[in-house]
Amino acid sequence: MTTPFGPAIDTRPLFAPERRALLDLLGSLEAGDWGRPTVCPGWDVHDVVGHVLNDYMRRLSGLRDGWSGAVFADDETLPAYVARMNGVFVEATRQCSPRLMTELLAHLGPQLDEVWAGARLDAPAPVDVSWASTNEPSPAWLDIAREYTEFWVHQQQIRDAVERPGADEPELLGPVIDTFLRALPHTLRTVDRPRGTTVRFDVTGPAGGTWWVIRDADRWLPSASGVPGASGASGGEAAARVTMDQDTLWRLASRGILPEEARRRSVRAGDEALTAAATTLLAVVA
Repeated sequence: MTTPFGPAIDTRPLFAPERRALLDLLGSLEAGDWGRPTVCPGWDVHDVVGHVLNDYMRRLSGLRDGWSGAVFADDETLPAYVARMNGVFVEATRQCSPRLMTELLAHLGPQLDEVWAGARLDAPAPVDVSWASTNEPSPAWLDIAREYTEFWVHQQQIRDAVERPGADEPELLGPVIDTFLRALPHTLRTVDRPRGTTVRFDVTGPAGGTWWVIRDADRWLPSASGVPGASGASGGEAAARVTMDQDTLWRLASRGILPEEARRRSVRAGDEALTAAATTLLAVVA
């Protein structure tokens, strides 16, 4: 399936191994590790685990049970709504022990896997992916992939906090990078260029690859996606090229680092306005 968001990614088989790695990690933590600060402002390890549990429960309640959940306040933006709801749940889970939260993740995870397994990848997403487009409905596969990246990134934030590397093998990290690069056309939306202009984004490392976007009549669209050595649709040189290692890419897209830091870690060539825009890549609601 090829869509305006690029070829579909099926991340459904990845939820179980990502969760096994998370549960193994949580089971190995000492009591003091749960209070270590994370890159998420104001949240320690316990809070991030509570947030992941919120994601499990919210998705099961909405997708399986048809429960609409909390409503937007008057004039509330999506980022403000998300931040408010996340904060409410995290504060509530501070009453829960690490053991209880770990047990709940282990119990609810397989149920959520069943929900994903029953989804039609080419159906409209129940929740649009706003960082990929605000002008058209998202496909279900992109919503599911977005949720996989959410879980994977939060696990890495916990690993960073407790100084435990892991869960970054290419089969787990590669789809995260591929999903995050689906935000590139939307990231470039304010930069107008002649039709046929191409931008190349190289991600180095075992989980990386090469992504291209091309300017159509009035928008940027993905070309060959995630294929090392792929050629741009125009067959010529890219007007702009960014080369970034895989660790920098996922941290930039999830705002673990700011664009300025990502640019210092990257190599940019060609159209400066395009490379500057490309290195603001954002693939979370913020």
